[in-house]
Amino acid sequence: MTDTPLTVGAVVLTMGNRPDELRALLDSVAKQDGDRIEVVVVGNGSPLPELPDGVRTVELPENVGIPAGRNVGIEAFGPGGTEVDVLLFLDDDGLLPHTDTAELCRQAFAADPELGIISFRIADPETGTTQRRHVPRLRASDPMRSSRVTTFLGGANAVRTKVFAQVGGLPDDFFYAHEETDLAWRALNAGWMIDYRSDMVLHHPATAPSRHAVYHRMVARNRVWLARRNLPIPLIPVYLGVWLLLTLARRPSKAALRAWLGGFREGWKTPCGARRPMKWRTVWRLTRLGRPPVI
Repeated sequence: MTDTPLTVGAVVLTMGNRPDELRALLDSVAKQDGDRIEVVVVGNGSPLPELPDGVRTVELPENVGIPAGRNVGIEAFGPGGTEVDVLLFLDDDGLLPHTDTAELCRQAFAADPELGIISFRIADPETGTTQRRHVPRLRASDPMRSSRVTTFLGGANAVRTKVFAQVGGLPDDFFYAHEETDLAWRALNAGWMIDYRSDMVLHHPATAPSRHAVYHRMVARNRVWLARRNLPIPLIPVYLGVWLLLTLARRPSKAALRAWLGGFREGWKTPCGARRPMKWRTVWRLTRLGRPPVI
């Protein structure tokens, strides 16, 4: 455990359509206990509204997608984010309701040198409830239980920047969906661990992921890319077969199923990026953590 406090930065991606929520989020970051958190706001294909003094800004001429936009935010802190020890990734319509979240992150990373990523608990600001899909493990019935996990939530997390230096950033071409799991699998394969912490909270309105027009296509395409990039060859058909059956069992609408199957085909026909299959010992690690990479 180090005696020197870890330096923390924050990356916020926005499309410029929620200026009031963005300002509230930035205010909540500024109120965090401990040393000041440097913040970069990335305008993903949109001009940025007026922001508080000292906030770093990057305006991209077009929407490059969530992972590529967040990668731009990482590089705003130097190559691989190396100007800081830890980066928070926060949704622009989220808010940190407690002032000790950053300090809890510093303490967690300092105490555990193997810890690479922390996934926060997302809670609806009105009801306080956490959606089941926001608990990144199969046994998701108790969102108040912290645990080791195998993935994390994209807009409510903290990442040690040494992870990026070792395994690279988020996969740009994914645009939206499963980019967190791609990074998580690469980090786990490199020996890092991931924690879900129920005491580190981001307030965010409860929503359905299917609100995004590209949801079904991207989920299916990126699921195939995820498998092709990261899994040992024998596990690829098992993993994708399980997800095909699960999708059919959920009885999506005809339009949704058509988009999903189109994305599934696209995932096989288009380049998925560099293939770096995980070691079999990583497969066993994922299995021991409760989520073997076949589901």
